[in-house]
Amino acid sequence: MIVLRDLTKVFEINGITKVVANRINAVFPTGVSVGLLGRNGAGKSTLLKVIAGTSAPTSGEVLSDGNISFPVGLASSMHPDMTGAQNTRFVARIYGADTEEMSRYVARFSELGEHFHLPVRTYSSGMRSRLSFGINMALQFDTYLIDEITAAGDAAFREKSKKVFRARMEKSGAIFVSHSMQTMRDMCEAGAVLEHGQLTYYDDIEDAIAHHEENMVLKQRA
Repeated sequence: MIVLRDLTKVFEINGITKVVANRINAVFPTGVSVGLLGRNGAGKSTLLKVIAGTSAPTSGEVLSDGNISFPVGLASSMHPDMTGAQNTRFVARIYGADTEEMSRYVARFSELGEHFHLPVRTYSSGMRSRLSFGINMALQFDTYLIDEITAAGDAAFREKSKKVFRARMEKSGAIFVSHSMQTMRDMCEAGAVLEHGQLTYYDDIEDAIAHHEENMVLKQRA
């Protein structure tokens, strides 16, 4: 279970104040895959970073009774000057996993070929996402944070990613970001909509999608 308690995240970009979270109180249940929806710029990726602990909240707190992955799919989750193999072994050591076994799994799953032994800064965004996804799927977390990973790679890779993700969801939960409503329906049970710093949680992903699509219509009319 993940609990957001009076969570606030505010930052400035070029002198403009951006409110991602404004005293949010919410609970993400254990073992549930939750689709996080919101328009572009609403702050979904930033919220994932706060939940992961890689970005500090302005105030409030994130509480959890289980272990949480780093955000899968975000380029910032990998060290750019280390190779894919080095990043994999580094994460394996942090979590006490077998470094060689994990390296073999990630190399095979990510399908990076010789790039697995090149610096991550030379990767395309899709390659970084595949590496990040492979590393996370090689480990068992109570909650996986996924940011648009299934958009990376060809159709065969996307299908493989979905199968692995569903297998992990038999024992874990997730907070899943995607701009594809069909992907949300395929991968998530529940949903949450982030808009103007507020988060609305729904037990049914269809209710969350309806709320999000209504927000998008209102935005187009504005």
